[in-house]
Amino acid sequence: MAGTQKGPRAPAGAGAAAFDLGAWLAQLAGAPPIVQAGACVLRSRAESVPAALLATPALRELVGLMTDVMRDAPGVGLAAPQIGVPLRVFVAEDQEERVAGLPEGAAKRKGRVALPLTVLVNPKLEPEGEAQVTFFEGCLSVRGYGALVPRWQAVRVSGVDAEGRPVALRLEGWPARIMQHELDHLNGTLYVDRMLTRSFATDAELPRLGSMPVDDAKRELGIEVEPE
Repeated sequence: MAGTQKGPRAPAGAGAAAFDLGAWLAQLAGAPPIVQAGACVLRSRAESVPAALLATPALRELVGLMTDVMRDAPGVGLAAPQIGVPLRVFVAEDQEERVAGLPEGAAKRKGRVALPLTVLVNPKLEPEGEAQVTFFEGCLSVRGYGALVPRWQAVRVSGVDAEGRPVALRLEGWPARIMQHELDHLNGTLYVDRMLTRSFATDAELPRLGSMPVDDAKRELGIEVEPE
């Protein structure tokens, strides 16, 4: 079951246990399911990837697997805990075709631009400035729902890729939102922890609500709109 999937662990010193990625990959039969809200792995801080695992076949396989699962879903980001792996790794990608297929004006309003495939291991994120923006977002691990979530408008993200090469990015708009969403997963946080609770909506309602200016959607849902 997706909600109860656990990875193998092996001894890693006195009183500690480290996730055994090699053992997890070895027992895998086909693509892993995306675990859903309620799974413990989504509510725990993921483990840092040890230096010894960088540039290994196991880590490369994990990243390739995560990329395939993300694209098949389809989604624009996937963190390792979402497939039951408690390691600080995520992948993100927002393809040109997907952005181009948005309703007229939607991409500009949300600051949504294409994001090439990005792999981050042991990432760190810092907001740039104080500006925040609020839009509807969803999650592959909370299927069928979405909500308005405030996020930093611009961020700086750093870490390494699967080969251990440094990665440093400054992103704004929708790509910045993706980074914040995925890094939250590595800290055991879901978007529902940050959402404007009255905006929680089903997939059936999201196209209508998401097509509105955010302030109009807030008014319809009984959420206070801040004066300009």
